[in-house]
Amino acid sequence: MALFLHTKRNLLNMTSSLFITITLFLCFSMSLAHAETKVVMYGDSVSAGYGMKTEQSWPYLLQQTFVTENTPIKLINESISGETTGGGVARIEQVLKRHNLDKDDWIIIELGGNDGLRGFPINTLNSNLTQMIKAAQASEVNVALMQVRIPPNYGKRYTSMFEGTYGKLAKRFDIPLLPFFMEKVATNPNYMMRDGIHPNVSAQIIIRDEMKSVIEGLVSE
Repeated sequence: MALFLHTKRNLLNMTSSLFITITLFLCFSMSLAHAETKVVMYGDSVSAGYGMKTEQSWPYLLQQTFVTENTPIKLINESISGETTGGGVARIEQVLKRHNLDKDDWIIIELGGNDGLRGFPINTLNSNLTQMIKAAQASEVNVALMQVRIPPNYGKRYTSMFEGTYGKLAKRFDIPLLPFFMEKVATNPNYMMRDGIHPNVSAQIIIRDEMKSVIEGLVSE
């Protein structure tokens, strides 16, 4: 009888230890899963790798850098060439759900360039960006807005109102306003395609390095 009780006690101790081990393993696995921060790049052609292979684009190059350096950031590129803010509004809910973003993740909105090039009303730009920001915040996802600049084709007044919209929205919603990532390449013909709008393959490394520090800064906030 004593032997039976001793054996039973040992089995209970083993079961208890196994349960604790499994629980700790699951907790550790869950902590690892949450350790990786997702960052969605939500932009247009200058982030979609227009005119080049996907593996040549700055988002792809940056994600490879994060992997190589073992940085716990997953950069997800949801940029589409030709995308307007209206298109961004139409699909943002789907993007947020598809990638299962949470309060530790980020979405960077880099849209509006095509609106400006087509001379869309400033009120439309403002309304659409507002809707995207609110959609991300309603999902408790961190959101950053990138400053977008356009050529002065439509005159100083329109250009000033267009570019000023971003700063006003960032202040209104208390979100980071990121510098336009093409500042260092847009005025250098060696880094631009013939259309003078899109960065070429040589510019992708420069933008990659620029955005690396920007994204790492966001995640560390």
